[in-house]
Amino acid sequence: MAEPILFGYWRSSAAYRVRIAANVKGISYAAAFVHLRRGEQRGAANLARNPAGLVPTWSEDDFQLTQSLAILEYLDETNPRPPLLPSTPRARALAREIALVVVCDIHPVGNLRVLEKLTTDFGAEATQRAAWNRHWIGLGFAAIEARLAQTAGAHAIGDQITLADVCLVPQVYNARRFELDLAAYPTIERVDAVARALVPFQQASPEAQFDAE
Repeated sequence: MAEPILFGYWRSSAAYRVRIAANVKGISYAAAFVHLRRGEQRGAANLARNPAGLVPTWSEDDFQLTQSLAILEYLDETNPRPPLLPSTPRARALAREIALVVVCDIHPVGNLRVLEKLTTDFGAEATQRAAWNRHWIGLGFAAIEARLAQTAGAHAIGDQITLADVCLVPQVYNARRFELDLAAYPTIERVDAVARALVPFQQASPEAQFDAE
């Protein structure tokens, strides 16, 4: 089997999640970049592998998979060590809960195509788009912070890197990008700092990608 290819973009939080997971698991892959600001995600080549016109896409020979959470679960099932989910049903459910707050509640409304629609249809300027993002990230982070008070150890769920950390760290990156005050979320800040000190997270960071601007 040829080396897998991850089609992404340096500042895509969804692609960032996949990079983290692959690095944590020691999965070798080739990086290919789709420039979102230039609209390459809407081009024929990207649409052929990702009909939604998004990133990321995980490609292995004739198998192509989109949607970051599906990719994360696929990587966890095909490369089970170290696992991205804890050993008990309740801890696994809590890891998924935190991940889903990010992936389903926060990320979709701050996606580039949503922000572009706000500008196209309602004339939203950059400052308004940033305020929009701060609002939705803040709501999601309030829920996650309350949950982490019950679950966090060194990481979001105890002392093991899980799906929760893989999804949370890129969203904290976005929160800082849009200048959300994180003082109200001290546990999120702490587990984010612990994770970002680890080499797999550092290598996955947006600024470490060769297409970073």
